[in-house]
Amino acid sequence: MTKRIHHDGGLQADLRALHAQATRRGFLRMLCATVAVPVLAACNDTIGSSDDSEADDSDGGSSGTSTGSCETIPEETAGPYPGDGSNGVNALTLSGIVRSDITSSIDGASGTAEGIPLTIELTLVHANDGCAALAGYAIYLWHCDRDGKYSLYSQGVTDQNYLRGVQETDDEGKVTFTTIFPACYDGRMPHVHFEVYPSTASATSSANKVATSQLTFPVADCNTVYATSGYAQSVTNLAKISFATDNVFSDGTELQMSTVSGSVSAGYKASLQIAIED
Repeated sequence: MTKRIHHDGGLQADLRALHAQATRRGFLRMLCATVAVPVLAACNDTIGSSDDSEADDSDGGSSGTSTGSCETIPEETAGPYPGDGSNGVNALTLSGIVRSDITSSIDGASGTAEGIPLTIELTLVHANDGCAALAGYAIYLWHCDRDGKYSLYSQGVTDQNYLRGVQETDDEGKVTFTTIFPACYDGRMPHVHFEVYPSTASATSSANKVATSQLTFPVADCNTVYATSGYAQSVTNLAKISFATDNVFSDGTELQMSTVSGSVSAGYKASLQIAIED
């Protein structure tokens, strides 16, 4: 819905209101071409800072970008290995599935996934309420291991349930998962799956979820991680695919590209804001 523009605050108020709904750089350049010199200087400063903060996303960006957008996260497939009761097995009923550290298996299984450490921080917000934080929801997250295998499903790890977990969003809508950087397996760009549930109590079956999507990582960070020991096959697989040819991300990654920081030696952190309409 287009916001109504009020004129009782003068030029500065108009600038702030239009700035929030128009294309940032295009609008400012148009405005600056028609205003007086004192305002023009301020406009130039604003345009310059905008240009500096927006990374080239032709390959997903070198380190990701955080737009603060309240546009709803795209609904994506849960894939063939969800472990949410919709395809053979249900990790959501495992004892201990509500947890932050998902690197090891639980409920009688003892395996641990090897790989470069990764912390994933997700922030859940309301798309129809100005990005207001959604507290008390649950996010179920899962992904493949360093070899491109999914616990509970893939040959050799059907007796494991690592790299799967549920977290409840805090007062700021945040959840944090400690995990490992996932592989790039044949036919897909590197990615992480997640489902959103109204509460941890309801996060027991896919029938209760309110959103399903995937996040991804900047190519430059993937290349750095995959140059390390144990990820050799990911180097080959990543060279054969791109976001443009991926069957999930080919329509764009703006709302699913995580912001990544860190290093191989210290571990990485990937952050993403998730907006839902629920």
